Amino acid sequence: MKKLVRFLVLLALVPATATVTTQSQAASKSNVKTEYVKNYSYQKKTKKLVSKNKQLKKSISKLQQEIADNQKFLDDHNNKPTQTAANTDLANMNYNGTQEIVVNNNNPSFNQDDLSTAKGAWQQYGDLDNLNRVTAANALLNISLMPSAKREPLHWNPTGWHNKKINGGWLYNRSHLIGYQLTGQNNNPKNLMTGTRSLNSPEMLAHEMDIAYYLKQSSSHYIRYRVTPVFRGDELLPRGVQMEAQSIGDNAVHFNVYIFNVQSGVTLNYADGTSQIG
Repeated sequence: MKKLVRFLVLLALVPATATVTTQSQAASKSNVKTEYVKNYSYQKKTKKLVSKNKQLKKSISKLQQEIADNQKFLDDHNNKPTQTAANTDLANMNYNGTQEIVVNNNNPSFNQDDLSTAKGAWQQYGDLDNLNRVTAANALLNISLMPSAKREPLHWNPTGWHNKKINGGWLYNRSHLIGYQLTGQNNNPKNLMTGTRSLNSPEMLAHEMDIAYYLKQSSSHYIRYRVTPVFRGDELLPRGVQMEAQSIGDNAVHFNVYIFNVQSGVTLNYADGTSQIG
């Protein structure tokens, strides 16, 4: 009988013990602090992608503008009639809407001695005349003359230098007769003339890029080159510039052109270089 009573007492205590244990476990769990670690890596990656996309859009816009400018240059030249001139009357020619014209059937006037490579690459710049105006620049170009240093800002003011802001930028550039990328000549008064923005680029630059490309193909490539500013009378602003080039041993680079020193929408006073819009 006593054993039965003990069993019943123990049986009655079991639920209570289980309840206490459950409550104890619950209390224990309630005291545990759960820490949540946030991952911000995707946000950083998103910011980087947004920044990268902005840079790509700028690059694309720049390339699109460059393509549009190049196409305009091609359209302007392909759609205009070819005008020719003799070597002797360039100073007296008047601009008629075609900025670049062919001279002497596009044949440069170099003789055999001019084309000799016996002395290797060289460059020569004529003295300023009695009005302080720049004269012809000559060279036998080769990749050995091309500079590796970055070009420094220009500070020499050639004759006719009366620059001002116009639609799209500055009216004038300090135009190198022989481009810096070909010889490294920079602030050389004998190699700088006052040229309109359109004369300097894209007109002169287009020919200079062709020359540079050819020279970079081989260290054995040479080009005889002459650039002559053309003045009328005692005027201080050139009427234009004549460019002659002949690659040695082939006709890969072969031209004789005259580029008028004009700017669309601007009337130039060639006597002193002053100007009026319209």
